[in-house]
Amino acid sequence: MLRNTMKKTAGAGLVSLPLAVVEVKGAQKTFPNGFHALDPVDLTVRSGEFLTLIGPSGCGKSTLLGLMTDLIKPSSGQMRWWGGTFDSTGAAGKRLSIVFQDATLMPWATILANVRLPLDLAKVSRGEANERVRAALAKVGLAGFEDRLPRQLSGGMRMRVSIARALVTEPDLLLMDEPFGALDEFTRNKLDADLLELWRDRKLSIVFVTHSIYEAVFLSTRVVVMAARPGRIARVIDIDAPWPRDEEFRGSPRFAALCSDLSRALKEASEESGGQAAGGER
Repeated sequence: MLRNTMKKTAGAGLVSLPLAVVEVKGAQKTFPNGFHALDPVDLTVRSGEFLTLIGPSGCGKSTLLGLMTDLIKPSSGQMRWWGGTFDSTGAAGKRLSIVFQDATLMPWATILANVRLPLDLAKVSRGEANERVRAALAKVGLAGFEDRLPRQLSGGMRMRVSIARALVTEPDLLLMDEPFGALDEFTRNKLDADLLELWRDRKLSIVFVTHSIYEAVFLSTRVVVMAARPGRIARVIDIDAPWPRDEEFRGSPRFAALCSDLSRALKEASEESGGQAAGGER
């Protein structure tokens, strides 16, 4: 699954290394009101991986994701995208899209117009844009819904529209901030499975924020557990489970063991956060 780059090492020929899509190098964030949201963080997102951020409320998950979107600037440290600055993104092979917690659709516009918005802003011709919109909607199971309005769709379907709008720009990196948090468990499980299929079919790199242990284990190649006050990385867990992942995997002993391991890591991170708050260190 991982796309690779080749690097020559002294006396060893070519060695295959995963490409770094996003590099967070000692990045920390203190907001203008003095709130210290994030301690210095070092993290590399590799090409083709599904990386999930999880942790207690206030641990800096969304702040770290915001740094990766360049919507939030670090107070210190460095951010790199495909080895360059954010200005270098947008070219072929270096495109990113964002899916927020809310679908954030224009209520007065059709589904086709909502999904086409980033292409309209990029001045893509109407004919090409509509063709790409229909292809994106088909990918998320919404073919034939182009003329509907958002209010005519369920919450899960509106989130599918939001994902289609992100996919229509043909991204290489998809950043997702708790996109399924407000949905019922059945819908959430279905969208998780659909998202994995998209990830594998499109060979995407994904950074995903969630509060759900089960969702993190089901989706991820790697989970970053964060602690709070201030936000920081407490542990990184590799999810070394086979593919494909389906309902059988959800009921397997391996799934249960991985969920238990992640649950313990989260408990330790939460206790560490609480201890720091009680001790008045931060």
